Amino acid sequence: MLPTITRRSYSPFLSNLFDDDFFPVLNNRTTSMPAVNIKENEKNFVLELAVPGMNKKDLKIDVNEDVLTISSETKDETTESGDGYMRKEFSYSSFCRSFYIPENVDKEKIGASYKDGVLSVELPKNEEEKSKITKQIKIS
Repeated sequence: MLPTITRRSYSPFLSNLFDDDFFPVLNNRTTSMPAVNIKENEKNFVLELAVPGMNKKDLKIDVNEDVLTISSETKDETTESGDGYMRKEFSYSSFCRSFYIPENVDKEKIGASYKDGVLSVELPKNEEEKSKITKQIKIS
């Protein structure tokens, strides 16, 4: 992953040049990493990513050995013209989040669904792992 450049990386002379009011597109609040909830129960792990406004076709989920990667890349271009004017705007956004897959997950049964702006990725646990019983041993 590329290092993040922050305002502290610029010299004081240039720091005012990138003020939020002057360049709102460069404001860190306009680009963000989707929030994620990670849940675990007896049967599986569930990742829930908040990706409102995205289309299912723009989301990509890959499993490479012990790493699950969720990414998206969207491009949008708008052209408007009228009485002696023309306006053309474009935008680009992307994110990539990776998670280590625990050993007790059955990688062949990983599934995902997308509803109401939330991407849910289910990582089922192996059957043998589910059958293990946890108990506390008293010390005498």
